[in-house]
Amino acid sequence: MNAASLSQAVVERFPEAVTGSHAYRGDATVILERASLLEIARTLKEDPAFRMNFLMDLTAVDLSAFGLKPSPAFFVSSGVAARPSTEIPDEDPWPGPPGPARFLVVYHLFSLPLKHRLRLQVPVEETDAEVDSVTSLWASADWLEREAWDMFGIRFRGHPNLKRILMYEEFVGHPLRKDYPVNRRQPLVITTGPNGHASGHPTS
Repeated sequence: MNAASLSQAVVERFPEAVTGSHAYRGDATVILERASLLEIARTLKEDPAFRMNFLMDLTAVDLSAFGLKPSPAFFVSSGVAARPSTEIPDEDPWPGPPGPARFLVVYHLFSLPLKHRLRLQVPVEETDAEVDSVTSLWASADWLEREAWDMFGIRFRGHPNLKRILMYEEFVGHPLRKDYPVNRRQPLVITTGPNGHASGHPTS
């Protein structure tokens, strides 16, 4: 299936759970209600029409600062603001963020036997930043969900071991949130070297 037909197939299968879809720049994308994530993910993996047996990536996006300032050019150091030219036609333009929710949890799926890919987006409110874990379907989700928790503070219900994976356990906050203070001082970390000597220093 191509991007458009793949998105349409998911919409037709789950009309009440899919809140939007698009195929911007050839990438099939569907936006889901949070409560339906596991049901749809299981169908996408197990149904012969989809066979999404490979979870390529799982990540999150903090949209709280979206649109507040111009997007920089590819080379950020140039300081030049860049936007897509209105003179370049786009038959399927990007519709923008799928609603007012602060976060998106994003899943990139691929079918190895059928060679098609699909992006799932699940909007999550800041006040209830939790979705179901998909570790029961794709074991590779384990570390990816831990990273999303560590960096964004989004919890994954049913994860077997949801703890930090990049930052240390005493770290305060979630550093990829747009409101994380980059100069924040972190707690003193005590480490023990191979000689048994303890040392510690505050991190920033």
